[in-house]
Amino acid sequence: MRPKSLTARVTAAVVLLMATVSVLISVLTTAAISSYLTRQLDDKVAASHSRAIGVLNNNGGPKPPLDNGGPHQDAGTITLYRSGSTSTGNVITADGDSTGLSTPAVDILSSVPVNAANETVDVPGLGQYRVHASVIDGTTVITGLSTQDIDNTVNSLIGWEALFGGIGVITAGGVATVVVRRQLRPLRRVAQTAREVAGLPLATGEIGVTARVPDALTDERTEVGQVAVALNTLLGHMEGALDARHRSEQQVRQFVADASHELRTPLTTIHGYAQLSLRSPEHLPLAMGKVMVEATRMAALVEDLLLLARLDAGRPLDLRSVDLSRLALDSVTDARIVSPDHRWSLNLPPEPIVVTADEQRLHQVVTNLLSNARRHTPAGTTVTVGLQADDERHSAVLTIHDDGPGIPADLQPNVFKRFTRADTSRTRDSGGSGLGLSLAQSITEAHGGAIAVTSHPGNTCFTLALPR
Repeated sequence: MRPKSLTARVTAAVVLLMATVSVLISVLTTAAISSYLTRQLDDKVAASHSRAIGVLNNNGGPKPPLDNGGPHQDAGTITLYRSGSTSTGNVITADGDSTGLSTPAVDILSSVPVNAANETVDVPGLGQYRVHASVIDGTTVITGLSTQDIDNTVNSLIGWEALFGGIGVITAGGVATVVVRRQLRPLRRVAQTAREVAGLPLATGEIGVTARVPDALTDERTEVGQVAVALNTLLGHMEGALDARHRSEQQVRQFVADASHELRTPLTTIHGYAQLSLRSPEHLPLAMGKVMVEATRMAALVEDLLLLARLDAGRPLDLRSVDLSRLALDSVTDARIVSPDHRWSLNLPPEPIVVTADEQRLHQVVTNLLSNARRHTPAGTTVTVGLQADDERHSAVLTIHDDGPGIPADLQPNVFKRFTRADTSRTRDSGGSGLGLSLAQSITEAHGGAIAVTSHPGNTCFTLALPR
């Protein structure tokens, strides 16, 4: 029986509240009017009682007959004199005549407490009366007036209150329905936006920008506005998460394709030389040498791929104190031996700079950067390794600068992506697989650091920042 829609619930609540208020006002109004009219009637009873007592006293003269309750009594007035076992009572009719009271009426009136507050009693044959009793010189005087006028007024008032209250409740229900529907219109717009998004194919593909709740409905001072802002924020986060998932899927596909391509080439070479050794046993030493070279290259590639997978999975590093000055010196010494045709330079601070890091991985990063500088610059190029402490950011900054031809502008945005190489033909004259810079970035970020590059002809600089 409970309404299901919010509009019906709010409307029902308004109608119920209106009905409750109407009933409460009607009850209080009726009680106030009844009390006011009763006080007025009590004043009239007191005046009638005073006149009845005046008849009994006769202003100090002899007592007149007590059969009409005295002059100037209002129509419907009951007067009862009781002295000992003798009772004389009458009621003034509408035409001013006096009619005696019945015995049951006398008995009921005789039971009214003397000198107490006015009481309402049901007089047989006459109806309800407000009566008052007092004793004067041994005679009990009882007077009363009918409450019929009060009852009629109160009953009429209740009827009008019920009529107007019903009209008010019906009107309130209609107005509430219209107002509530209008006020909930923004909420229905929010629900429509949610349904539009729910109907999108979220399982696959790139979603892009989804529907949004209009800005006109995003006033956070209102409850609906708060819901709209929360929904728009949720949709923004959802779009970001879905787009990131799509990009990740695309990267995984590309990664698998590139890895397959990189592994297929040495496998093809190994397969070819294996067939050559079977056809021509005299070429076996040559074939085995080539197989060994390709197997070594493939093993190195697999090791790089495994390392990237471990870094992506958040595997812990072997952290310890590392002297970056010693690491830079060793790396440059190794590079000078491998490529004596380049000019190698060091720019180190007078004091060692120590960080907490995985020394083997950091050595791999610096070696990869120096190898890139050696492979992609001609002989005679100057490669400078610098190291300094950034006290403001509490970091150590390692730079590798060369004055070679630089990185092509179209390649710079993707230089840290996996399998990105300058030689688009994928020949291996340079010996690279396109994972060196990707590994350098992953290892650096695993240490909480950052790596960046700036390059133009004659000035290429890789900057590696590690927290101290």
